[in-house]
Amino acid sequence: MLNLDIFQDTETAFALKTDAEIERAYWLFSLIQKQPLVKLGTAVANFALKHHLPVEGIIRTTVFDHFCGGVTEEDTLPVVDKLYSKGVYAILDYSVEGAETEADFQRAFDMTEHLIAFASRRKEIPFAVFKPTGIGAFHIYEKVSRGDTLTGEEQSQWDKIKERYYRLFVSAREHDVPLMVDAEESWMQKAVDDLLEDLMYEFNKEKPYVINTLQMYRKDRLTYLKELFERTRSKGVRLGIKFVRGAYMEKERERAEAMGYPSPICETKEMTDKNFNDALRFMMQHIERGVLIYNGSHNEESNLLLANLTDEKALSRNDPRIWFGQLYGMSDNITFNLAKLGFNASKYIPFGPVKDVMPYLIRRAEENTSIAGQTNRELRLLAEERRRRKLS
Repeated sequence: MLNLDIFQDTETAFALKTDAEIERAYWLFSLIQKQPLVKLGTAVANFALKHHLPVEGIIRTTVFDHFCGGVTEEDTLPVVDKLYSKGVYAILDYSVEGAETEADFQRAFDMTEHLIAFASRRKEIPFAVFKPTGIGAFHIYEKVSRGDTLTGEEQSQWDKIKERYYRLFVSAREHDVPLMVDAEESWMQKAVDDLLEDLMYEFNKEKPYVINTLQMYRKDRLTYLKELFERTRSKGVRLGIKFVRGAYMEKERERAEAMGYPSPICETKEMTDKNFNDALRFMMQHIERGVLIYNGSHNEESNLLLANLTDEKALSRNDPRIWFGQLYGMSDNITFNLAKLGFNASKYIPFGPVKDVMPYLIRRAEENTSIAGQTNRELRLLAEERRRRKLS
């Protein structure tokens, strides 16, 4: 049985990083560790970009290059090739956020359709992905989730959103590239869940092309998973799920308190961890039913659990139904060591224009600041690798 020591091999974890990149990463996480600096830095960066001050180059050579693969999908290819040289797959994530106009939504739709075809030509890129609010307005998802009556114009917008989803999954099936859909805030997520479930019944008959994302910090997600599994099984279709802990915890709790309803988020990290791990166990119990598991986690224990469950079932470590994934620029100790052991390990590689990707970069910085132990772990491993290189 594997143990947590598998994630301590820093030589494997940072094999692709030059000494200069190790130093930059150490400096970057040292800054991220200081919450006041993160808040000040993001405020200054946003101000500078908004007023067209010449800071894009600084951002590009520091935080952008660490967490993103480039400005265009072509920019990411050297990164994709380097990762694959170590057995790590890539998933290209067009991380432009805050779309508000139909032109924005159409641009994101066109890019997603392009990335599906792009992935089909590259064995190193097994999935495509998109964000619901990239191709439709947040308030439309929110109203549909509440069951509100839509105006004529709103109904027209919702019909466009549904058409875009349908066309993307037609393309996914034609190109044989499973398509993952990110999860967002709980008060708009029901519309996405219901739409994706309907699409599963059409597109997941042979294999899971429609892959929904469950945020396991939500109290209701394990129950939802089990009920969804039973519904899809009864219809004879394959269930594909990406599991994450969740990225909107503070916003969820603040809104619940302000509006006077119970928070949908687990009260403790331990409850979230249990939800997440129980979901992995449930899916592995039904792996022969054709489910697909994408374990999108930076938690060592959860990754170790899925790795050991794979071995306990005597499944191949590169079983196409079982995937591990972490964000580019984080948790290399998990990704590269799992790949070295033969598991399907992957990196989410965000890309897009620097200015447009700033909301994503700010979330990454805030996430590393707020998650207990995340930044400390990065710094400890980077420090160990610095020492190892000096000694060698």
